[in-house]
Parts: sequence; structure tokens; C-alpha cells
Amino acid sequence: MGRYKKHETLQVMRDTRLVGLFHHDDPETALDILKCCSAGGLRVVEFVNRGDGATEIFARLVEAVKKDYPEIVLGAGSVLEGATAGQYINMGADFIVSPCMSEDAAKVCNARKVPYIPGCGTATEIMNAHLLGVDICKLFPGGASGGPALIKGVLAPMPFAEIMPTGGVEPTEENCRAWLDAGAVSVGMGSKLIDSQLVSEKRFDELTDKIRDCVSLINRLKGACRS
Repeated sequence: MGRYKKHETLQVMRDTRLVGLFHHDDPETALDILKCCSAGGLRVVEFVNRGDGATEIFARLVEAVKKDYPEIVLGAGSVLEGATAGQYINMGADFIVSPCMSEDAAKVCNARKVPYIPGCGTATEIMNAHLLGVDICKLFPGGASGGPALIKGVLAPMPFAEIMPTGGVEPTEENCRAWLDAGAVSVGMGSKLIDSQLVSEKRFDELTDKIRDCVSLINRLKGACRS
């Protein structure tokens, strides 16, 4: 089980408004990235379940968080079904993210009181996710699904919805402001934030600076978010 209760994890997401996500096949490099996230002030980190050995790398990250980075809320992403969700929860995931809606994964997460954040692209999908106990839906792919206009449009008749876009989110003031002004509860950033070139060239000081700058940007824009 994760170190945070469900309501605590959700509140950190609502307070910080930023989720950073990454995957790397090399466990030592993944640990370096996690260190950059912590040093840059990023509190919510999603490790993407991709490729062989992903669970083993995640286990290393969980141990590092427990020992060195207790402020980080660590989740697993690209989880497609309930069995995998249960596996990551047993390993210590604080939250589970999917690119699509899995009823089985939702049931597993609800039973274990772990936040489940499924990918949704329409008002119907978002409503159906809420009926299955979801608190925050991931708008995915954010840009291709309609961008900030979709969030604004959905929230007009469904003000109770909480939507986090991933895909199409960039660490620029113009882009982040558009999402937050539309009512996004948080934003998820992958390679636009966890820069693959900086990682491959092991320029971890620069990666830390980039993360820190993005965290500062989101903090400045918090007033634009829905309460």
C-alpha cells in the first residue's frame, strides 16, 4: 500500500496542480530523474508502466521515496486493467492512472481506497467514470481531445467534475494558463517537462532547474484554477 491515504493524495494533486510523468528502462537513471523531481519541488510523480521490467524499476522508486524523498506522492501510469492496478498498489503506488477507463481497475482501486485516474475524452466518459467512484479524470490526449475548450465546456453543466489534462500540456505560461483558466484541477506533463534529451545527456542539474521553473510557474498561476 502507498504511504498516503486517498484523500491526502487527492488533496496534494489539487494543491500543487502539477503531475510529472516519466518512464526510463534503466533503474539508475530512473532514480536520477526522481532525485531531480524532488530537488525541483515536484511533489506528484507518475512512473509510466511501459515495457519489460517496469514493475522492478517502480519497486526501486518506491524504496527511494520511503528512504530519501518522503514528500513525493508516487503513482503508476498506463495501467490498463485491474490485475496490474492491484500489483502496483501492492508495491506501494499512491495512485493509479490509465489512458482509458477500466471498470476492473476502478473497482480494485476503490476497494483499496487508492485514487484511480482514468483517461477520458468526452462528457459521457467523464460522467461514467464518476459513477464508478472516480474523483479526478485525466483528459487524454488533452490537446487532441479538444484542449482547454473541452474542459470549459464540460464544467459548465458538470461543475462537480475534476479534470486533469495530459498530452498537449507544455511548461509555458501561455499553455498552462489556458488549461488552468479553463478549470483544470491539475495538469500532467511528460516529456515536455522530463526532457528526454537532458536525461540522455545526463544533464540532471538542468533538468532540476527546468522542473523547479515549472513548479514556480504553476504556483504563480494557482489563482487561475477552479477552487
